[in-house]
Amino acid sequence: GDILDDYLRTDGVWILTRNKQFYKTNNEKECAEKCEAERNFNCRAFLFTRKKLQCLTLAENAKMTVTFNSTDAVLYEKKIYLLQCKKGIGKDYRGTEAKTRRGIPCQKWAEKTPHNPNYTPEKHPSAGLDENYCRNPDGDESGPWCYTTDPATRFDYCNIPECESQCMQCNGEDYHGEVSRTESGLECQRWDAQEPHMHGFTLKHFPEKDLKMNYCRNPDGELRPWCFTTSPTKRWEYCNIPHCTIHPPVSGLGSQCLSGKGEDYRGRIAITESGNACQHWNTQFPHRHGWIPDRYPCKGLEENYCRNPDGEKRPWCYTTSSIRWEYCAIPHCDGTEQGIVGMSNAPVQVSLSEECYRGKGQSYRGTTSITASGKKCQAWNSMFPHRHEKTPDRFPNADLRDNYCRNPDGDNSPWCFTTDPSMTWEYCNLKRCDDHTQE
Repeated sequence: GDILDDYLRTDGVWILTRNKQFYKTNNEKECAEKCEAERNFNCRAFLFTRKKLQCLTLAENAKMTVTFNSTDAVLYEKKIYLLQCKKGIGKDYRGTEAKTRRGIPCQKWAEKTPHNPNYTPEKHPSAGLDENYCRNPDGDESGPWCYTTDPATRFDYCNIPECESQCMQCNGEDYHGEVSRTESGLECQRWDAQEPHMHGFTLKHFPEKDLKMNYCRNPDGELRPWCFTTSPTKRWEYCNIPHCTIHPPVSGLGSQCLSGKGEDYRGRIAITESGNACQHWNTQFPHRHGWIPDRYPCKGLEENYCRNPDGEKRPWCYTTSSIRWEYCAIPHCDGTEQGIVGMSNAPVQVSLSEECYRGKGQSYRGTTSITASGKKCQAWNSMFPHRHEKTPDRFPNADLRDNYCRNPDGDNSPWCFTTDPSMTWEYCNLKRCDDHTQE
């Protein structure tokens, strides 16, 4: 296969790294070959710039350091260093588990205390003996292990999940396994309990999400299954459930027209309803976002085609203009035109009471869902990308519908949580009704 198949690609991202080497290469494949041949350090990723044809091999990946925007750069991360499960005896396990099955921290492979090791990075340079991560350099039948920091215990095995056992497809929305501990080892809170954490994820409100016992689930389109924890100081955490290596059969090609909310739309329209071109999903310019195709393999985020990965009203895309995102005009499967502004010549009049608010806006019931800086609002019943307690359940009189701007808590004006992971909430793009500049 292609050498790049072993890497996870993200466009428009640069990562800050201490250990790196510069090379001049003609393309990404040549850069990958430099990464494979790197002898100065364990190459976990590489950066390639298209204009300068510059290649940087890196000792760190995005899990280990900070990332920021860089229009021309493409980041390739070795998948083996992102995988947190083992295949067979785990001889090629390169995850970051660093404690034994009894919870004792591992000793660094390069150190000689409290135990003098037989297996060191110098003696076994290709065994991945980095830091104090669990490894299996000797092909032990019981799987990855490490020297421990307990002087009384020379070594012990690590608790690494098997890749094919309890695995998940896509982002684990259909995961029905029985893992009930978070990735840091905390026990999950039962879904039908409201202690120690109150929440709106009940079987009554999400009957189709299989919220059984205290098993890890993904009811809200997160990156992977999660749960509320039984620790009062940690509200929620992801669970460590590996991806299945055997993929399910692809069912159909997806719809080429709009039915329902268009979550299964896989057509090639790539322009918004106002005529703006769509931004490619695998780029972070001009708008930075979290919908990276490799992270959401089953959402159909190809090229710059309109899609509905988050259960919006209909397919949408980020635009290549200053407008962050817009809906797309997709023809209905039953042949009727989509009822949107701009499809008829008559301007649609929206009553002023719906476009402005009175007082602090606690009575505002309009449909604005954009913040003052142009960010899209997060749906009130969603916990992604921000987990919160302002749910329709807890504020039944606040009309917390869809992702419309509201003021459930008596703030200065209507607001919402945003879909930008870096900004939790913001006031909305609304004026007070007594502000004449609005008219």
